[in-house]
Amino acid sequence: MNGNFQSVKFSLRCLWVALLMGGSLPAHAGLFDDDEARARVDKLRADTSAQSEQINRVSTRLEERLEAISGNQVESANQFEAIRADMARLRGQTEVFSNDLGALRKQMKDMYLDLDNRQRKIETDLRTQEEARTSAASAKPDPAQETRDYETALTLFKGAKYAESLSGFQSFIKKWPDSGLLPNAWYWMASCRFQLKEFGPAAEDFAKVSATWPNDPKAADAMLAQANALGETKKPKEAKEAREILDALLTRYPGSAAAKLARQRLKK
Repeated sequence: MNGNFQSVKFSLRCLWVALLMGGSLPAHAGLFDDDEARARVDKLRADTSAQSEQINRVSTRLEERLEAISGNQVESANQFEAIRADMARLRGQTEVFSNDLGALRKQMKDMYLDLDNRQRKIETDLRTQEEARTSAASAKPDPAQETRDYETALTLFKGAKYAESLSGFQSFIKKWPDSGLLPNAWYWMASCRFQLKEFGPAAEDFAKVSATWPNDPKAADAMLAQANALGETKKPKEAKEAREILDALLTRYPGSAAAKLARQRLKK
């Protein structure tokens, strides 16, 4: 653009020089006298000067227009580069947004799958619990079977099959947790342990009877049997605890047969 501008300026300068040279060419002296020649020369110079000024004005206007065009082109080029930079930035932001959108969609999908799995698990658990409640409600306990299980374990004890009887009473307690025979079952289970010389566990089971069912007929006998089991350990600490239990037996159940035996034990 600068080369075109310089070429135009050079052409205008050449035109102006040519006009000046043309005006200075010698006139035919023979045709005009001095006054007329000077008048013609003055007119020619005036015309040349006017033309030169006009050429200068035209040249100035052209130079201004060329400079304006050149400035506009530079500004346009800068704007174009700015637009290209903005477009590149927008493309980058679009790619980032696209990646973020993809990650968000995946996260939402995983969340929905997890929520669906949790909901299915909750529904399955609720269904299982409902089925269990229905099954438990429909399965009515058989009093006759309860009695048979108890009598079977007690018969084993009477037959001196203490290990088998212990297992039978343990199964009875687990199978019939609401049975009215539980105090007796615990008492005979502790008696099985006593016969198997498991004196520590036997004492704990006897204590369970008197502590859990203090008004049961077996409560006083259980306290006496607990003291006997502790005494069989042959340890001073357990012997002292046995005496304390016998004293407590006399206080709680003074008129019982177990209390009479407790008094005899304490005298010894």
